[in-house]
Amino acid sequence: MKKFKQLGSRLVNSKHMLWGVAFASFMESLIVPIPLETILIPLMQARRKLLWAISAMALLGCIIGAALGYAIGYFVFGLIGEQMIALLSTPEQFESIRQQIHLHGFWYVLSVGVTPIPFQIAMLAAGATGYAFLLYMLATIVSRGLRYFGLGLLVCLFGNQAQNLFEEHKIGASVFIIVLIGLIWSVLLFS
Repeated sequence: MKKFKQLGSRLVNSKHMLWGVAFASFMESLIVPIPLETILIPLMQARRKLLWAISAMALLGCIIGAALGYAIGYFVFGLIGEQMIALLSTPEQFESIRQQIHLHGFWYVLSVGVTPIPFQIAMLAAGATGYAFLLYMLATIVSRGLRYFGLGLLVCLFGNQAQNLFEEHKIGASVFIIVLIGLIWSVLLFS
């Protein structure tokens, strides 16, 4: 976590800051199970004029990582899947996630994408189950777009207090968003 924060402080003044954000987001979505918020919020606070560009580049990096994660799940899961499961979760957790994607694909990916839960296992499961790539990418774009642009809005509205507000309310906000997604899903399912 400390190294991730140091990366954020180096990014603030870099002329390649926006591409650095995209790369950090790519790495966070694909490999590093540390929430990107630890560098995004301070970076957004320090570079407020680029607030929405930072959000967009974080989304771009995540989209690329999500597509690659899906491809790994789809094409090479049979070869390295057990090792990846051991690295990211347990076989029981993975099987549960695979069943959730099979039953509730779009909504499951959407709900995982807006929470600070590591997204890697959902990517692999979506690819391994052959879940529809376009629906998977749509859920990824919507969920991570809400997450990154929501952070931008938080910094825009609350400035230097954004980090503290995020830390205080991230669990409650995640629960609220999941409940909201569940309600929308229920309305659409039963109407």
